[in-house]
Amino acid sequence: MALPKLGIPTYEVEVPSTGKTIKYRPFLVKEEKVLLLALESKDDDQVKTAVKDLLKNCIQSRIKIDSLAIFDLEYLFLKIRGASIGETIEMQVVCRDDNKTKVTAIIDINSVEVDIPKEASNKIMLSEDSGVIMKYPGIDTFIDVNFLNFDINNEKIFEVMADSIDQIFDGEEIYDSSTTSKKEMIQFIENLTRKQFEQIETFFENIPKLKCEFSAVNPNTGVKSDYTVEGLSNFFG
Repeated sequence: MALPKLGIPTYEVEVPSTGKTIKYRPFLVKEEKVLLLALESKDDDQVKTAVKDLLKNCIQSRIKIDSLAIFDLEYLFLKIRGASIGETIEMQVVCRDDNKTKVTAIIDINSVEVDIPKEASNKIMLSEDSGVIMKYPGIDTFIDVNFLNFDINNEKIFEVMADSIDQIFDGEEIYDSSTTSKKEMIQFIENLTRKQFEQIETFFENIPKLKCEFSAVNPNTGVKSDYTVEGLSNFFG
């Protein structure tokens, strides 16, 4: 006689960048095991495959994860993790009033939101009539930052920038990313002036990110300190 298959709950969440409601489920023990084994292997390709497969399996709605922005993926992964393991995260912090007492704060995953800067713009003018149209980094950068511990500001900045340029325009001429190689994009970035390069860096500084504000009380003094956590990796650091 075949053993019964237990029902798996499903949940709904809005994708931050689009507002579209999608369904998701918790990850299964076998899926978590595959991811943990991939992380232990320290093989970049195995990790990328495991993360992508987990997200594709857990997201029940028809949506291409390759089309999602990095902050969409961080938010969805946090929600899936909450449904799978628990909706609270324990985080140890140092009390600000004495800078030495450590306390454990309990963060409710449901209180974590995506902070979208009002001044964010994807159009950057590099000269009077030339510039770039940017797009947010996607699944590969999401994995690099949160699972492979890459510092994109140092190790992969040119690659990430090249992948994030949607179009280059020069007057009426438009150069699309679909018809321009990554090597050409990197060469374009390398030939920018420092000021122009910093303009593109500003776009990355204003990328929406996970954010949570919470407080903790020093048990020795009774003084309350306020904290802000940003970015998925910092919730589990």
